[in-house]
Amino acid sequence: MRSSVKGRGNVAPTTDDTEEHADAPASPPPPGRRRMGPVAMVVSFFGELLITVGLVLGLFVVYSLWWTNVVADRAAGRQADKIRDSWSRESDGGGGGSGGPASFDSKDGIGFLHVPAMSGDEILVEKGTSMKVLNDGVAGYYTDPVKATLPTSGKKGNFSLAAHRDGHGAKFHGIHKIEKGDPIVFETKDTWYVYKVYGILPETSKYNVDVIGKIPEESGRKKAGHYITLTTCTPVYTSTYRYVVWGELVRTEKVDEERTPPEELR
Repeated sequence: MRSSVKGRGNVAPTTDDTEEHADAPASPPPPGRRRMGPVAMVVSFFGELLITVGLVLGLFVVYSLWWTNVVADRAAGRQADKIRDSWSRESDGGGGGSGGPASFDSKDGIGFLHVPAMSGDEILVEKGTSMKVLNDGVAGYYTDPVKATLPTSGKKGNFSLAAHRDGHGAKFHGIHKIEKGDPIVFETKDTWYVYKVYGILPETSKYNVDVIGKIPEESGRKKAGHYITLTTCTPVYTSTYRYVVWGELVRTEKVDEERTPPEELR
């Protein structure tokens, strides 16, 4: 509704205002965005694609070399706690056994590997060398293609083991630090098995199963004995070849009530 009082309402433009706006020069239109040529578009697309691929690969590396170690170490820690608790119950007379073969071949693990030159960590040893086993951050003893001879059996043979060198716990990552004469100790519920490194093979084919034979002749030994063999992938971050370390049993020690480690681990 239009106001009936003269002078009220919206202020209408005056004649002078209209003329001033009419006489003012029009502002130039904003410059249009320059369109990319087909070559530039292709280059831009591939550039963005490479950046995305780089980010994905970076995340994958972090996952493979860091996060899988975290997950595997947690899993191995839980398994290690189980086997030590089991040993403790058996020692207290509540395990329903006296430490026979069944307790040695527990599904949770059979004992712990100690290699001071490689790392200060104890490594849980379980049955098998499949990815399902090794990915839990443990070392596994071979059941195929050559079955390992467990030291707990008392028989002569080769206690052959494998573990990852990178990712999934990377328990054998420092295997290249081991030298001839270094100790390798295997711990069970009631015995310490002390081995001495006598042979190292920095590179061999992954199909060379002779290195884990009952008599590892490639190591220089020709007669049956009590051997231990550590195997892992090489070079680091690849699985092209295998790195092999051989040791021979020099003595055993009974575990005391305090589980005092042998002098090689002190």
